[in-house]
Amino acid sequence: MKIQGKVALVTGAASGIGEATSRDLVKRGVKAIALVDRSPRIEEIVCALNDMRGLKLAETFVGDTCDENFRVQVYDEICKKHGIVNICVPAAGITKDTLAVKVDKETGKAAIYPSRTFREVTEINLIAPIYWALEMVARVAEERKRRGLGRWEPSEKLLGTIVFIGSVSSLGNKGQIAYAASKAGLEGAAATLTKEAIYHGVKCAVIHPGFTDTPMVRALGEDFINKNILPYTQLRRLIRPDEIADAICFLISNSAVSGELWTDAGWHPSA
Repeated sequence: MKIQGKVALVTGAASGIGEATSRDLVKRGVKAIALVDRSPRIEEIVCALNDMRGLKLAETFVGDTCDENFRVQVYDEICKKHGIVNICVPAAGITKDTLAVKVDKETGKAAIYPSRTFREVTEINLIAPIYWALEMVARVAEERKRRGLGRWEPSEKLLGTIVFIGSVSSLGNKGQIAYAASKAGLEGAAATLTKEAIYHGVKCAVIHPGFTDTPMVRALGEDFINKNILPYTQLRRLIRPDEIADAICFLISNSAVSGELWTDAGWHPSA
C-alpha cells in the first residue's frame, strides 16, 4: 500500500516512536495526518510537520486515548475533513515498572504489584490501541458497505494498514509484569485482526522495538541503561526512533509483509 496520498493517524505522537513515525509519514507524502497525544507539546510537532511540506496536513488532537468519546470525535473530524483513515499507528504507551513480588528486607513482608497499576498499564498499552485500530476498520467497512461492496478482493488495492507497537519485553522482562503482558497481548490482537480485517481490505501487523532512545527509556537512568541494556545489545547503543519509524513505514508500504517484525538491534535479555 502506497503511503503517498493516504490519511494517517498516530497516537502518542508528541514524542518517541510516535513522533518519529509521524515525521516519516509526512516525508513520505501522506495527504493528512492526525496526531493524538495528551501532551500540549503536540502543537509544536504539528507546526513542524506542516512546515516540512508547506501545507496544513497535520492536525492536533489533545486528549486521553482511553476515552471512547474522544476516539470517536477524532475519527469523525479527520474523516469529515480528509476522508477515511488508511494508516493507524496507535503508539501511545506507558511503563510503571517494579518486581511482581518484592520482599521488604527489614519487615519480611511481600508487596505484590498493584492490580490498579496493572489495569492502568493494560488499559493504555493494550485495550486503547486495539480500539483505535478497530475504529479504523469499522469506518473502512462502513464505507465499503455504502458503496455496495462486500468482501475485499485481491484485484483491489489494500485500503488500510494497522501497525501495533509491541516490544521485546513481550518475551518477558524483569520488573515489567504489566508492560510485558500488555505488549504480548498485542500479538494476539494483531494475529486475530490479520484474519478478520483483511475481509475489509485492511492489513494488520505488530512491530517489536528493542530499547529505543525515547523519554520512556531514558527515564530508566543512564546507570541502568549502561549496566542492563547496552551490554546485551549487539549494536551496543540504543535504537534511534527514526530507525523504528522506517521499519513501521516498511510494514505499511510492503503489502506482502504482515505478522510480527522484530527491530531489537540484536538485544537479548539476561537470564
